[in-house]
Amino acid sequence: MKDKAVVIGSGFAGLSAAISLAHKGYEVTLLEKNDMPGGRARQWVKDGFIFDLGPSWYWMPDVFEAFFSKFGKKVSDYYELYRLDPAYKVFFKDDEVEVPADLTKLKSWMERREPGSAAKLDKFLKEAAYKYEVGINDLVYRPGRSIFEFADWRVLTGLLKMDLLTNISKHIRSYFSDPYIIQLLEFPVLFLGERAWKTPALYSLMNYADLVLGTWYPKGGMYSVVKALVSLAEEKGVTILYNQEVKSFEIAHNQIKAVLTENYRYEADVVIAGADYHHVDQQLLPEKYRNYSERYWQTRKMAPSSLLFYLGVNKRIEGLPHHTLFFDRDFALHAEEIYGKPQWPTEPLFYISVTSKTEKTAPESCENLTILIPLAPGLEDSEQMREKYYHVVMDRLEKRIGQEIRPHVVVKRSYAMNDFVKDYHAFKGNAYGLANTLLQTAILKPSLKNKKLHNLYYTGQLTVPGPGVPPSLISGWVVANEVVKDMNYSTV
Repeated sequence: MKDKAVVIGSGFAGLSAAISLAHKGYEVTLLEKNDMPGGRARQWVKDGFIFDLGPSWYWMPDVFEAFFSKFGKKVSDYYELYRLDPAYKVFFKDDEVEVPADLTKLKSWMERREPGSAAKLDKFLKEAAYKYEVGINDLVYRPGRSIFEFADWRVLTGLLKMDLLTNISKHIRSYFSDPYIIQLLEFPVLFLGERAWKTPALYSLMNYADLVLGTWYPKGGMYSVVKALVSLAEEKGVTILYNQEVKSFEIAHNQIKAVLTENYRYEADVVIAGADYHHVDQQLLPEKYRNYSERYWQTRKMAPSSLLFYLGVNKRIEGLPHHTLFFDRDFALHAEEIYGKPQWPTEPLFYISVTSKTEKTAPESCENLTILIPLAPGLEDSEQMREKYYHVVMDRLEKRIGQEIRPHVVVKRSYAMNDFVKDYHAFKGNAYGLANTLLQTAILKPSLKNKKLHNLYYTGQLTVPGPGVPPSLISGWVVANEVVKDMNYSTV
């Protein structure tokens, strides 16, 4: 008889864990709170406009390919990928740049800004490539259960080369002095959960992912990746059940015997929680079985939340490619108002996605816009505040591109902290998980294994390896591997 595994949550980490366990012979049931899979990567369709509700950047294509290859599959078995060119556009206060797939064009812009910077970029990216190879292809696959996992010659002898003990702000400034070049290179860490001067320089590996590996788009949007994972899960025999919010556990002899929803009881030999870690730890478990205290959680550094607007516009918009970043205001001030002194931003930076520039995700002669403002988690959320910031960003957008948009908006939806809490039980309404600071890395993250219940594990953005879609895929595979080892199966 097969061991029964229950996975809670059908986000990327939950789906990854479910697939991996089913592949090794477990009878897997995946329970999803909402009425569709994907977690934060759900899809919303309204009047012919199609929106990815969550992730919109497809970086690190090698991670996706590596995941599917573990099961004898390829990405192309499930969806088509296109490399975007330009990858994205950045509006600065008095300049702008399209980041092309061909770095030669980017270097021309950099040379205009700072003579000699093109050669420095080559050296910077060579170092970043080494960090990517060791970080993404090795370190992130370690479960963070023991310091001895990191007793590796590449880490121990390459400590300085990995730049674990310096910050990325200082590292970038050791190469470049132009403020716009610096902002371009610092932006990928903005969503890791801390200001650049508090983020390890190890994360220049994100610049390698950005500028060398490129920005891609899966046909059908990010939700096509969710559908691919669901398809693979079903091929492996995973039973996926929707509208099944977990309410509690049946526990005996320091082990979960069953997972309980409103009306059903699911027997389990092992449980993997891909739902919000804090919610499971503090709300679903009796106090004596919790890994951490509420005080512990309150002292964790969180990655940002977001205020999002999903807009359907009944005309074409010029001047906006698929991805656009508005860095036309004080970059450091907004970062401080997210991480240093949390508050609604004075003059926010923001990001716009227009997938209708790449494929038909809107009716004829229309566009779909997703606007994202990164925010400090835990802020007071109200419709009045959302509307205020809607007009703040639209004023700047319309002025910069010289076109009216608001009179042409025919579909509009906002999404912020209250929604993240309601839909995902997200701790402090966070959008991205736990910050990737040095003191919240690897073994210093919340443990993927419950310390008091023998068969409860955790996966997702609040445990190893961290926030983001590729790390979440890796997280599910890593935790499944630990389950297999602990239960004396062969490794995945």
